[in-house]
This record gives sequence, C-alpha cells and structure tokens, in this order.
Amino acid sequence: MTEGPGELVGPGELLALLGVGRSRLRQIVAHPNFPKPYARLTGMNVWLRADVERYIAEYRRPRPPADDDEPS
Repeated sequence: MTEGPGELVGPGELLALLGVGRSRLRQIVAHPNFPKPYARLTGMNVWLRADVERYIAEYRRPRPPADDDEPS
C-alpha cells in the first residue's frame, strides 16, 4: 500500500484554518506567498495541510484572544 502525500484541505477547510470569508480567501490564495495547490480537481483546488499550516505560521499574524468581558 502506498502512502499519500499527507492530509489534503479544500476551500471549506481553508476558510476555517484562516478564519476568513470567501472573498478574502480568494485574495489570500492568489498571493504569491500562498502555497500552490497540490491538485486541481473539477470544481476546486486542494492543498497539503502541512503547506497551509506552514504559511499560517510564517505569514499570518495571530489573532488577539477574545475578551469574554466585552460584548460581541
């Protein structure tokens, strides 16, 4: 049995990992620093999760912790 390349993520998982909406996601994936898709499937691209996590660690600023005392 052959091992795969690693866990893959699609656009839905990217939204959650990056904490952004669809239009911001399109901007991020178009940026030259964002990893290239692992594969282009009919209707969507998929990325290696490890590549995306590396990008997040290197290029995304951490979000400040939510303050439970402040109203939303």
